[in-house]
Amino acid sequence: MTNKEIRTRIAPSPTGDPHIGTAYISIFNLAFARQNGGKFIIRIEDTDRERYIEGTDKIIIENLNWLGIEADESPEIGGQYAPYVQSKRLHIYKEYIKKLLDNESAYYCFCTKERLEGLRNTQIHSHTQPKYDKKCLSLTKEEVEINIKEGKEYVIRLNVKPGIDIKFNDLIRGEVSINTDSIDDQVLIKNDGFPTYHFASIVDDHLMKITHVIRGEEWISSTPKHILLYKAFGWEVPSFAHTSLLRNKDRSKISKRKNNTSILWYKEQGYLPEAIINFLILLGWSNPSGEEIISTHEFIKKFSFDRMTKSGPIFDIDKLNWINGVYIRKKSIDELKKLVKPYLKYDIKPSKLDKILKITQERIKKLNEINDLISFFVEDIFPPSELLHEKYDKETTDKILKFALKTLKDNGINKDSELKLKEHALQEKYNVGDFFMVIRIATCGRKVSPPLIDTLDILGIEEVEKRIQNSIGR
Repeated sequence: MTNKEIRTRIAPSPTGDPHIGTAYISIFNLAFARQNGGKFIIRIEDTDRERYIEGTDKIIIENLNWLGIEADESPEIGGQYAPYVQSKRLHIYKEYIKKLLDNESAYYCFCTKERLEGLRNTQIHSHTQPKYDKKCLSLTKEEVEINIKEGKEYVIRLNVKPGIDIKFNDLIRGEVSINTDSIDDQVLIKNDGFPTYHFASIVDDHLMKITHVIRGEEWISSTPKHILLYKAFGWEVPSFAHTSLLRNKDRSKISKRKNNTSILWYKEQGYLPEAIINFLILLGWSNPSGEEIISTHEFIKKFSFDRMTKSGPIFDIDKLNWINGVYIRKKSIDELKKLVKPYLKYDIKPSKLDKILKITQERIKKLNEINDLISFFVEDIFPPSELLHEKYDKETTDKILKFALKTLKDNGINKDSELKLKEHALQEKYNVGDFFMVIRIATCGRKVSPPLIDTLDILGIEEVEKRIQNSIGR
């Protein structure tokens, strides 16, 4: 396949919010295609009509685009192999399932749900692998036609021959071998007439000339079924690469019960798209330089399958917070101002917001933290007495606040005043940190704030005086 145009794809199902795992798989498909001057395709696999949710296909693509994962061919863009939505390709699947029926690689199955459940229970009880027993494979052509004419429900199954070793070279994991004795006669066409993933994806991948199927490791056990389908059609088998699954801290597969899996949630929290992608890259691939901050452009240049991880990486939200903070600190104030605007609930003059962002930028890990970080700049502060007097009694606290206010009014809010306050604290044998903490709590209402003098300067002497006066005697 080296002489062919490299073509990769992702095929999300529109059954809910756009999943962070889709973005994780997508970035490796995108990187390999871009690195080799190939094409990256998005195809919507909406054949599960019971779980299908109207409109989520567009939401998935919108959010992948927001992350910078943009396809060369998709339902939105189109392309020479359109349509890129499986529910619009049913006529194609009908044509190809007929080929499998004709060469006896597939067969009709009329077994009822009750019979299949009974068969499964019997096999479980006898400790044998649950799989279909090929009962309907023995039906004659005439019996099949009569059953269809009588309106009996049916599915179409893959006819798996026993005792065959199916081998393939996984680009991440090396040679994999699975014997067909462990493979069920997979349903290819469901009783609603829609194809299953296993059938539709193989037909689509072939017709769309996909050369490399890069997907999660949960599909390794299904790959032999897919190879059997390729061979049944007489088609060339693509290359396969199975990435490691994202894991919770307890090593279980990532799920919304233990981690937020919706891309929408990460957007709402104020994670930057480039930070999310950087984080996902490092979950599945190790940077040869060891650096943890890497752009998509740099990643594409360096990407190789031999540096992909084989064990399930832990989805560590603290690591994502750190990476996001790094990217936030790289932004100019003008860029940051635009980014926080959708999250900001306060009406602040642009010039004042510039000053606030300059001293809070270092502390922002997520954009939605902005209101909590800056609320004391715009809201009235009445710190509780227990906070004010945590280190000193009322009399000492008042003495510190009165001296601080006089110093700031006489000298202005600047570094000279800060130095005079420090000298006074040392002279009076106060702990310098505790001394300034009293002033911080009185003016900011909290123990943690941006650099104090810079904060007081933005508040202005009138507001500082009002807040200190409100705190004296409390």
